Amino acid sequence: MPGDAAQRVWADLERIRAEAPLVHNITNYVVMNTTANALLAIGASPVMAHAVEEVEEMAGIARSLVLNIGTLSPVWVEAMIKAGRRARARGIPVILDPVGAGATHYRTSTVHRLLQEAAPSVIRGNASEIRAVLYAEDATKGVDSTHTAEEALDAARILSGHSHAVVSVSGPADLIVSGRSVIRVANGHPMMPRVTGLGCTAAALIGAFAAVNESPWRAAAHAMAVLGIAGEMAAERSPGPGSLQMHLLDALYTLAEPDIRDRLKMVEE
Repeated sequence: MPGDAAQRVWADLERIRAEAPLVHNITNYVVMNTTANALLAIGASPVMAHAVEEVEEMAGIARSLVLNIGTLSPVWVEAMIKAGRRARARGIPVILDPVGAGATHYRTSTVHRLLQEAAPSVIRGNASEIRAVLYAEDATKGVDSTHTAEEALDAARILSGHSHAVVSVSGPADLIVSGRSVIRVANGHPMMPRVTGLGCTAAALIGAFAAVNESPWRAAAHAMAVLGIAGEMAAERSPGPGSLQMHLLDALYTLAEPDIRDRLKMVEE
């Protein structure tokens, strides 16, 4: 099984590098450069387009859409809804990153609007964000989690059932939930949360993998595995978060089949 999983992850990465799928991102100011570079490093083609006047047209040619609510404003929410409707009509995967859900009513209510309008294929967040989406809890510390991934497992299962989306919960071991089925990915390094935007990067990479894999469940798991493995490789060369960010891009760019085969920690339940 581990060998089969590694082969599937590698096959998706090869497809991304061969096809360079266009991933449309409406994301936050803090992470645009980081996420665009990460997508380029794995071989995808990112576009960061958020103007209301063009988002429908851009979503009309992209192979996936990533919506990230990190820096909200009414105009950006309108753009996300317009792009989400267009993506939904085309049947391309939509990835929703509910950054900071639960911190404010505005964030939480925006997520609920996007769930209705865009019908995301994958919802990716930390444990507190996922719980907040389901329970409307005020339990996030800004954009940081106050819960563990395992504490959010039941919420992820319920949210997956209600939304018909895959729910990816980030943590020391990531949980990728589709109904009652769970994939656990234990790759990564403790230094990674010290680099801003790596959770948002995970959502962007899911967009690339969902563009080449028709299973949102496996696409999300494969993306989390690749980011985690690259993080491990980068950490081995990095004394601190600054160099980790640089080496992470290099690791994504140079990632090879033996790296995945030797490092993958994935369990499917």
